[in-house]
Parts: sequence; structure tokens; C-alpha cells
Amino acid sequence: MTSSVSKLNKIFLAIGFFFLYVPMIVLIVYSFNGSERVNVWAGFSFKWYGELFRDEAIMSAVWVSVKLAFASASAAVVMGTLASLVLTRAGKFKGKTVFGGMVTAPLVMPEVITGLSLLLLFVGLANSIGWPEQRGFITIWIAHVTFCMAYVTVVVSSRLTEMDRSLEEAAMDLGATPLKTFLLITLPIISPALISGWLLAFTLSLDDLVIASFVSGPSSTTLPMIVFSSVRLGLSPKINALATIMILTVLIAAVISYWLVARNEKRQRKLSEISH
Repeated sequence: MTSSVSKLNKIFLAIGFFFLYVPMIVLIVYSFNGSERVNVWAGFSFKWYGELFRDEAIMSAVWVSVKLAFASASAAVVMGTLASLVLTRAGKFKGKTVFGGMVTAPLVMPEVITGLSLLLLFVGLANSIGWPEQRGFITIWIAHVTFCMAYVTVVVSSRLTEMDRSLEEAAMDLGATPLKTFLLITLPIISPALISGWLLAFTLSLDDLVIASFVSGPSSTTLPMIVFSSVRLGLSPKINALATIMILTVLIAAVISYWLVARNEKRQRKLSEISH
């Protein structure tokens, strides 16, 4: 019975991997296709990589998206960490439940509703105080920080909840201030969660299409918007090349982040053994 269940699990796992990774492999292979038609193989070629880097619209959108994702992820980590500290360290206070619900609301709210509400907010601000004069990079950044912060808060809060608070208490008993305790004890311990939250926020910002479509302007077009517009007009082999570069970049980043997290966990275990 156990053997049959194990075989069934392996079959389901193989099917899952097939549907998940085979389309990516096909995309990567066809990014080296010399034909202008994405579904007809015409020989191995780097032609479309050259065409991709010569496309000023795509390159400009890539630069805007990377800057936006970096700024959004960094701000989301700072604000998400502060929100996590309030939820896990501030104890009970009036409105804590409401605050927690408002922080995590973007997790369950449809992106269309989030984008529309932010659009109405910016339009209202422009009519009342004259800012923003036009929607662009700043408005997209605010929108991305708003929903990325929720994901970071959940990740960091779970790490703070599981953390052994006796380490912080021991540091303060030895005369460390709360700020010094946070910087030297708490921050290194939760650093894997901060890295994970930053990478998650970076990916979400880089991948967002719906919310950016609502709050962007003609001066700031993100990469997902360019890709979506290109696909609607007809799939170009340049998109295959772009997707391949993104897949390889994400793969390298995932390997590096896994190594950093593993190293920090080893340090944490050593610190925990020393304290006991």
C-alpha cells in the first residue's frame, strides 16, 4: 500500500514538474531560433538577442522596471519590518487588530481594486493639492510599496514570532539599549527573512502589470506593460530572448539567496548553542 502511494506521489510530482518547467524549456530553446515565426524552427541563432538589446523601448522599460523594483523592495522591507515589530513586539494596544488587517489587506484584495483605489487617490490629490501633476515613476513606486509591504510584513512577522526572545532579554540585561539590541541581536537573526522579503517584493514589483497600468503615465512604462502590448500585437521572438534572460537571472539570484540564507542559519545555530 505504501509503495503504491509513493509511486502515485512520484507520478503527480512528475506531472507537476512537466507542466511547470517544460514550457520554460521550450521558450528558452526557441529564443535561439533564427526564424521570425516563434513556432517554426529555422536553425540556431543569437539573432533575437541582438535585436532585443537594440530595441530602445524594451531597454528603457527594463531600466525603469529594475529601478522601480529595487526602490519598491527596499522601502517595503523598511516599512514592513517596522509594521512587524509593532505587531509582534508592541503588545496589545487599541486598534491593533485593525492595524494588522489594514497592513495585510493587499494580500487578499484584487489587484484591480487596489489599482483603481490608488488611481482615485492620486486623482483626488492632484485636484486638491496639485500633486502629483502627472502619474509616472513616483506614483507607481508608491503603489508597489503599498502592496509589497504586506508580503514583507507577513514574512518578517513569522520570523519574529518564532525567534527566541531570551537572546534580546539577555542583551538588555547586560546593559544594551533597545536600539543596540535590535541592531546587533534581532537584525542579524531575522536577516534571512529580510532577504526573502526583499526578493519577494522585488519579484512582485518587477512582475506587476495590473496596478502599474492604473497608476502609470506615458513617461514611465514598465517591462510587463511593454511585453503585454507586444503580445497583443503578435508574439515576437525578442520576447522569448527577454524571458530567457529573466529566467536565468532569477535562477542565479535564487542560488545566491539560498547560499546566504543557509550561511546565516548556520551562524544563528552557533549563536544559539553558545547562549545555551
